[in-house]
Amino acid sequence: MNDGKHLGAVLKRDRRIVLSGLAGVSALAWIYLVYLSRRMANMDMGTAPAMPQTQAWQSLDLAVTLAMWVVMMVAMMAPSATPAALIFAAINRKRREAQEPHVPTAAFLLGYLVVWIGFGALATLFQWGLHTAASLSPGLVSMASVLGGVLLAAAGLFQWTSLKRACLAHCRSPQGFFVTEWQEGMTGALLMGVRHGLYCVGCCWLLMCLLFLTGVMNLLWTAIIAAFILLEKVAPAGQWVGRTAGLLLIGGGLWMTIGALL
Repeated sequence: MNDGKHLGAVLKRDRRIVLSGLAGVSALAWIYLVYLSRRMANMDMGTAPAMPQTQAWQSLDLAVTLAMWVVMMVAMMAPSATPAALIFAAINRKRREAQEPHVPTAAFLLGYLVVWIGFGALATLFQWGLHTAASLSPGLVSMASVLGGVLLAAAGLFQWTSLKRACLAHCRSPQGFFVTEWQEGMTGALLMGVRHGLYCVGCCWLLMCLLFLTGVMNLLWTAIIAAFILLEKVAPAGQWVGRTAGLLLIGGGLWMTIGALL
């Protein structure tokens, strides 16, 4: 009986530690995003919707944009790792109490964030490609509204696909993943974090692409998208929240596209 109470107490303590750590990492990233937003506002880059400005980037611009995307991914997605991180921490606490091999939860979270950092690097290259294309073909800028409408509609349609459902189901209930895919040691924890991160990317990548439409340093829309992603994953009716948002995105995309063509 005392052992049960002890285990319950340490599990609650571990839960508080994990939640505090994720909140702290996310808060630091958001603080840095505010700093970058102010800095980039003076550089005339990263704030225009859909298509970047036509002035050619220098190496500093690329480095700053990469830093922006990396920090933004950490700020937006660290909270979304909460369900899986809590389960991972609880499993390892029980293994530790049973004197079995265990690893820090930080190893799992590192693997998860590495995936999103990689996504941020790809987004940087994509933004650079958009910028270069706009520089070489200024006519593309006039198509920004059409492209934005198509992106909105595509993001909405994706909310109803089987891939979205499968990835979201994993993110909402990762217990089965740990039961069937558990790997021992620090390397195993990192790899499990990477695999969970890949599911998360599969769930959210098109929503992240909406940042190109709203402006990649529009902190209000960044926060709204991050909050929506978290709501999808932790709210009891998160799946239907996502599908309802999908219908709204489809409608908004069609309205935007038709309005641009008329």
